Amino acid sequence: MQKKSTMYIVQGAVIAAMYAVLTIAQNVLLPGTASMAIQFRIAEVMTVLAFFTPAAIPGLTIGCVIANISSVTAGLGFYDMIFGSIATLLAALSMRALRNVRVFNIPFLALLMPALFNGIIIGFEIDFFFIGSMSFNFADFLVQGGCVALGELGVLLVLGIPLTILIEKNGLKREMNRT
Repeated sequence: MQKKSTMYIVQGAVIAAMYAVLTIAQNVLLPGTASMAIQFRIAEVMTVLAFFTPAAIPGLTIGCVIANISSVTAGLGFYDMIFGSIATLLAALSMRALRNVRVFNIPFLALLMPALFNGIIIGFEIDFFFIGSMSFNFADFLVQGGCVALGELGVLLVLGIPLTILIEKNGLKREMNRT
C-alpha cells in the first residue's frame, strides 16, 4: 500500500511541475499565447493524462495554480489563478470519468471537457472581471468563451489525440495506471 501511495504522489508532483514549467516557459517565450483569451496552452495536452492515472487530477490542478501565479504578475489578477484552476479541476475530473466512452477507440467526449469547462468558466472570468468591469454581457461572454474553447479544442485535437494513441500503443498506460 505504501508503494502505491508514493507512486501517486510522485506522479501528481511530476505532472504539476511539468504543467507549470511548460506554461510559464510558453508565456516567457511567446507572451500571451498561454494566458490570453485566444490561447494555445501547450501544457493542456497533459490533461489526457487523466485518462491513465488518477494522480493527474491533483497534478494538473496544482500545476495550473502554480502556472497561473505567473499570470498574477502579468496583470490578470488572482481571478485567473482561482477560476483557471477550478476549470482545470472540473475538466480533469470529467475526463477521468469519461475515459472509457470512446468513438473509434478515441475518447472524443472526454477530450471536449477542457474546452467546455474553460470556455464557460474562463469566458465568464474574462467578460465579468476584465471586459465588463464587474458586469455580465452575454454576447461578450460567448465571444470570449468561444475563443478560449477553440484554443483548448485545438490543443486537444491536434496534440491530445496523438499523445493518447502514443501512450496506449507503447504500453505506457499500464505503467501510469499503477497508482
